[in-house]
Amino acid sequence: MTNLRYTPEEPIAAIATALSPGAIGIVRTSGKGAVELLSKIFSRPEALTNASPNSLVYGWICDGEKKIDQVMVGVYRAPKSFTGEDMAEIFCHGGVAVVTAVHNLLLKTGFRQAERGEFTFRAFVNGKTDLTRAEAVKEIIDSKTDTSRSRAAGRLAGTLYSEIDSIKKLIVDTLAAIEVEIEYPEDEETIANSFDSTNLHIAAERLGTLVSSWKSEKLYQDGAKVVLCGKTNAGKSSLFNALLKEDRAIVSDVEGTTRDWLESWASFDGIPVRLFDTAGLRETDDIVEAAGVERTKDLSEDADLLLYVVDSRKGLEDDDRDFFSKKHSAPLIVAWNKCDAENSLPCPEKGDWAAAIPVSAKQGIGVGDLCRAAKTFLTEGSGSENTAAGLGSARQKKSVAEALERVTHAISAADSGFALDAVVQDLEDSLDSLGEVTGEVTADDVLESIFSNFCVGK
Repeated sequence: MTNLRYTPEEPIAAIATALSPGAIGIVRTSGKGAVELLSKIFSRPEALTNASPNSLVYGWICDGEKKIDQVMVGVYRAPKSFTGEDMAEIFCHGGVAVVTAVHNLLLKTGFRQAERGEFTFRAFVNGKTDLTRAEAVKEIIDSKTDTSRSRAAGRLAGTLYSEIDSIKKLIVDTLAAIEVEIEYPEDEETIANSFDSTNLHIAAERLGTLVSSWKSEKLYQDGAKVVLCGKTNAGKSSLFNALLKEDRAIVSDVEGTTRDWLESWASFDGIPVRLFDTAGLRETDDIVEAAGVERTKDLSEDADLLLYVVDSRKGLEDDDRDFFSKKHSAPLIVAWNKCDAENSLPCPEKGDWAAAIPVSAKQGIGVGDLCRAAKTFLTEGSGSENTAAGLGSARQKKSVAEALERVTHAISAADSGFALDAVVQDLEDSLDSLGEVTGEVTADDVLESIFSNFCVGK
């Protein structure tokens, strides 16, 4: 396979850890002769070149007579390495200047700067991983909650690959039976009931489950937009802090304290959420606050879920009812705040909202119930919550949907009495589509699109 940006086997190097002060920094190398090339700037060259696979070697990185840093070097030999090539990873002290100096010296010695995702790309082309696992690597790096990380880890462990492989076997077995029928027909005039389509129906059902899984998986990857809104002094900022588990927003009894929206990521029972604290809804002559109120309305129209905060001591007022009566594109949950106050009113059960949850933002009462209720509405209609095997990208969803369409068409063609050759064509096309998911059948431009989104060093 040819890729203009990636040169197989050429020694490459990249910083694999964040460029910020830390205990340890890692600089990664890979390629033909990578260990030998690294030995030219290592204080113990023979110990490095003679090192056993999967071993650590102690020494110094040196620029001539000048010592750069005291390091440990991990040595990995082909084919038993992440990339399938010879690899060496330098574990140095984590200062920005140190890591940068080691990396620059490698480039000066003859290593090329690795492209984005080039290490994982080499693992793919060398048969060490498939595309579902490769994409899962980036998913784990980008995951925002433990749940999203766990779902991606399942794909990295091969759950999706195994499911695709199992479905392909059902199709291949059916193809084999059809080929026998084509080669040795008992009655050339009839194809009705000429093969058992049970496996195709099973494959179609499992493909349908995979397709439906994407909406749920996308939610856990991209997150949802949740907007806190309500009247001034209802306790939105206090609830914002409670949901984040940190004092992020300023809390005050003075009306109009929040004049613009604040944004931060939060976890709603495992779902990553972009949570917005907004200006209180009220009529005001203050130009700045009025602009904040308008922004609140704009954010509310673009939200996936609205959390409308009501001060339970005041109960529902005309402004609240006016907001509820308007048509909103997102579900609305009432957070009946300050429910622990002595003069709080009972939480209403029914109204122009999806749910009403009694909470006390300051005491943390009901916050967990609010998150779980929010999760219920965010996941509604999003397909299976089964984490055993789910699709990890829009690319995967497109290919699996195409495979499902072709298997379904094959079943219909057989039931309608079409020639078996037409059924075979549909099934072969479905296998090609599934091959695109795992990378067995993939165009170079698709590969470049996938790996160019990785970080350098991965």
